[in-house]
Amino acid sequence: MSVTVQHHALPKGRENATLAVLCAVQFTHILDFMIMMPLGEQLMRMFQITPGQFTYLVASYGLAASVSGFAGGFFLDRFDRKRSLLFLYAGFGIATLACALAPNHHALMAARLAAGAFGGLAGSMVGAMVGDIIPPTRRGRAMSLVMAAFPIASVLGVPAGLVLAGKFGWHAPFFLLASCSVVVWVVAYFSLPPIKTAVQNHEPLRQMKEILSLKVHRRAFFVSIPLVMAGGTLIPFLAPSFIANLGLDEKLQLPIAYAVGGVATAISTPLVGWLSDHMDRLRLLAIMSGMAVIVVFFITRLGTSSVYVAATMMALFMVTMSGRFAPAMTMITNAVEARYRGGFMSVNAALQQAASGLATLLAGFFITRTSTGHLQGMTTLGYFSAGFFLLTVLLAYELRAVAPHVATPAPREVTPAPVPEAAL
Repeated sequence: MSVTVQHHALPKGRENATLAVLCAVQFTHILDFMIMMPLGEQLMRMFQITPGQFTYLVASYGLAASVSGFAGGFFLDRFDRKRSLLFLYAGFGIATLACALAPNHHALMAARLAAGAFGGLAGSMVGAMVGDIIPPTRRGRAMSLVMAAFPIASVLGVPAGLVLAGKFGWHAPFFLLASCSVVVWVVAYFSLPPIKTAVQNHEPLRQMKEILSLKVHRRAFFVSIPLVMAGGTLIPFLAPSFIANLGLDEKLQLPIAYAVGGVATAISTPLVGWLSDHMDRLRLLAIMSGMAVIVVFFITRLGTSSVYVAATMMALFMVTMSGRFAPAMTMITNAVEARYRGGFMSVNAALQQAASGLATLLAGFFITRTSTGHLQGMTTLGYFSAGFFLLTVLLAYELRAVAPHVATPAPREVTPAPVPEAAL
């Protein structure tokens, strides 16, 4: 398939402002999903619900995002990106506020479904807009910045939820996210470029048929699933295992470990993004995945450890985990023509949400607590995670085989690697 290179060039300042807004949208969307996990004890006590009912509350967000994402594949290319994103993100913010104000379990469930539906579609617009405004020669760095929101929000969501809920109650995380959404929406309204991306003579059924039938699209979708599951099998139990198995104090030492990991990721993200634009992306994905496998084998076997060891392992985990997203998502984005991009990214987001939920269910099946309080089964999850790392690389190889351009950066003059702002 011949892919038409089509993007809307922006001035450098406008481009950076747009990427910053897209990062904020992606971060709040993922954080809204992850922040539910530490609220279980309070919600079960407050609403007098069972652990099974709480599981439905957690899963409802991803399920709604997956369903709405697939539905969005039919119609999102019919509208300009800015208009779509502003509408969807407004719905996400209102639904998140409804979560904070929910008087009972059923109202909270309805609000979570709405938040997932709007948030999932807004997240798919983020990837589509990156493809719209960034040329392929610089798309790796841009995707690394945007996609870093996933691992960072995943690992920060749990401790952030613990701190806020512990001090102010379970409503606090949702009030904070809703407030942040208002700020992000206002900034997005004034800073996002009003580019024209609507497909003329749009036919929803034909559009979806072509999105799903093209071989290069299917290969790209196959890469997305294990890309998410590799981390999704471990991330939900990282914080509990650091407390139960490594012996970290959840009030001070655990936040320190996560903070170190976050700083390390902030430093590594622009560097990995630069590499993604200057070397074969499949090779970079393989290197980062190989390093991630090694880190996972160590981190799932740790016993009682100091906060220094825990923080080091967390930093290595976050860096290698997030480092895979830049080359992989750039390959996926490069695999689709501009006229399919909105619907394609929506379906892709739906698959990733479903994969994330499936990974969480898989993890819960193998993790048990011993009589001494330790979490058992982390090593088994480590093997599953390693398998998904390797599967991602193999499927990315298949994608490159049918579309070599997705992995090869365009010829360009060699420029020095940028110094990350976090290191200044």
